[in-house]
Order: sequence, then structure tokens, then C-alpha cells
Amino acid sequence: MTLRLATPADIDALSDLGRRAFVAKFGHLYSVENLARFLDETHAPATITAQLADPAMQIAVIEDGGRLTAFCKIARASTLPPHTSAAAPMELKQLYTDPDLIGRGHGARLMEWALAEGRAWGADEMQLSVYAHNPEAQRFYRRYGLEKVADITFAVGDHIDPEFMFAAAL
Repeated sequence: MTLRLATPADIDALSDLGRRAFVAKFGHLYSVENLARFLDETHAPATITAQLADPAMQIAVIEDGGRLTAFCKIARASTLPPHTSAAAPMELKQLYTDPDLIGRGHGARLMEWALAEGRAWGADEMQLSVYAHNPEAQRFYRRYGLEKVADITFAVGDHIDPEFMFAAAL
């Protein structure tokens, strides 16, 4: 299991894994139209290409047996609503693992990387958004000291999900 920064050669694999992981966990919640629109906007190769070129974002991947098995996207500045007193919060944007490999340490390895990067950037807090009805993810983030600080929402097409904003001091 190798953790490394993503490169342009990973774009198609990132797009595929992002789509598969999102659909496996959340696809049943949305209409076909909303899901397709979200996937085409969020996990499109063009979107990932732009993210890789953005100096304010980093994408780490885990490669295992020659294939991409997990990834994590972090941003130097949080785009979440200001619900804490953090002066320089960073944001964990996505942390996805192949649905068949959850529970094998990929997420933990990426989370440790994300926290270390945030500290190296000089961020004073990590922030993220997690689906309100995803207790497994909430337990995972709590293991790293993140706690709910606010109720927020997340749009998938015209569907609005209840979300929790989690944060932890770095």
C-alpha cells in the first residue's frame, strides 16, 4: 500500500473511484437526474484536472497492487460556513475508499496524511462536512478529534441533504 500525491496519470482512476464510492454509499438517496448531474460536476475528469492544477489543493492517493484504492482531497482554505473561531481553517473535501476495501486502513492512512499536511500548511483547524445519517463516517472522524460544530446542508442537484460540519483544532 503506497501513499503518494496524485498526478495527471491518475485522473481517470480518480474519476472512476469517486463515482463508484459515492454511488455505493449514497446513490440510493437521489433521483437519476440529480445523481448524474452531481457525478458529472464533481467527479468529471475536467474537474479533477483543475483540482490537480490548483496550488491551494492537494490530492493524495493510495495505490495497492497497481491500482488506485483510495484518495483524499484537501484544501488550504475551508469553503465551509464560519461556525468556529478558526483564523486559518483547512478543509478535508473528500476521503473515498474503494467500497470493497473499507476497513483495511486506507482511510486512516489518508486521514493522518491530511492532518499532517494541514499542520505543515499552518492551518489552525481541520473542517469537513459529513452526511447527517452516516454514523460510520462520523465515528471515523471522531477518532481523529473532530466533533460536530454545526448543522449545515449539501446540495446534490436540487436535493438538499442534512449535513454536519465537523472541526478539530490542529
